[in-house]
Formats: sequence, structure tokens, C-alpha cells
Amino acid sequence: MGDISKDIKSKFVSNKLKALINIKYTANWLSSKENEFFKPYGISPQQYNILRILRGSKGQIKVQVVKDRMIERAPNATRLMDKLCEKNLIERERCEHDRRVVFVKINEKGLELLSNIDDNNNLLFLEKLTEEEATTLSDLLDKMR
Repeated sequence: MGDISKDIKSKFVSNKLKALINIKYTANWLSSKENEFFKPYGISPQQYNILRILRGSKGQIKVQVVKDRMIERAPNATRLMDKLCEKNLIERERCEHDRRVVFVKINEKGLELLSNIDDNNNLLFLEKLTEEEATTLSDLLDKMR
């Protein structure tokens, strides 16, 4: 099992500070793993998040709603959606009544990509946690926020 103290060759003045640094270190590590995982699919983790939001919406929704639901509040969400449009994974449509409002929806190609990603559940690093440990970890993170 890893030890943050050894990994970054540091000592901590308290266990709370050690936990905070460990969360940041682990978040960066997870981000790296995510980028590796999505690279063969030609999308970023943020684009995957957008596709999942659109799949769950079961129809077209406002771009602003997508932005509000994103895990990482990306200031470049519009650009991310532009890229998904270019890859023909989502479709965009302006509102007839208010030209400022734009709707987006996932298309068949986007749904197919998500299905392929779901089938390739290659998150081996999560197998180190039991379901009970995962629940405890999630509860602790919720408590912290």
C-alpha cells in the first residue's frame, strides 16, 4: 500500500494536512489515469462528462444546463462542445424563440462511443477497494465538502 509521506518525501504537521495533501496528490494521479483511459477514444474526461450528461437527459437540453451539471466547472465548456460537434458526437440547435439559447443533444454516434467506453470498464485501480471501502471513502469525501 502506498504512503503519501514516502511518495512525496515529506512529513506533515497533522493528519488533517496529510489527508488534504493526499487528496490533492490522488486527484492529480486520477486525472492522469483518466487522460490515459480516454486517449484511445479521442475524447477528454471533460468531453466524456458532457456526453454522459447528454445521454442522461434523454433529449435536447440547454448548453447552460450542461455547464451547470458538469463535475469540473469548465470555463471552456462551449469549446468542448464545439469539439464534440466536430467529431459528430453531439448536435446543436438554436432556440427559435430566443437566439441566445442553444440546445444540445447526443446523437447515435455519441451513444455508440459511450457504450464502447462502458463495455471497456478498465478501471483496475478501483479494484483495490471493496464496495464497503468505496462507500466509506465517498461518505468521507461528502462529509469533507
